[in-house]
Amino acid sequence: MIKILEKIQLTIGVISLSIFFITIIFQIATRHLGIPVIWTEEVANYSFIWSVFMGAAVMLNRREHFSFDFLLQKLKGVSRSTLLIVIDTIVFLFAVALFYYGIEAVQNFWTYNWTSLPAMKMGYVWISVPITGATMAIYSLNHLIGSFKEIKRGGAKA
Repeated sequence: MIKILEKIQLTIGVISLSIFFITIIFQIATRHLGIPVIWTEEVANYSFIWSVFMGAAVMLNRREHFSFDFLLQKLKGVSRSTLLIVIDTIVFLFAVALFYYGIEAVQNFWTYNWTSLPAMKMGYVWISVPITGATMAIYSLNHLIGSFKEIKRGGAKA
């Protein structure tokens, strides 16, 4: 299930990043042609936000996100697994907060309209926050379960 969830999130991130690049290229082309297209900036900004949030969750699952891993590289066995549990617990708590406050943000901003495309609601942008929080929590729980299993087996492998 984790792989499927990651693949869905990665696909959404790639689509969002593609929309971002296409919109930026379109914006540059129309500027050089002297044709004002006002919606391109908002679409580019909001699609970039989606790509960043989706990519952040995927990188967390792959453990490729930002980290200070000097200590982690030095530890072996149960000590390493224990450190991973501490790290994943902190990340899990952050993800739960991101999910909770992301839902509040969506509820508060759902009815706001985009400036250049009034038919679009800001809720479509903000909903990326609780989605990311929920998937980060799922990924962190998966990591925690794996670390506890490693401790049962005698510690994490280097």
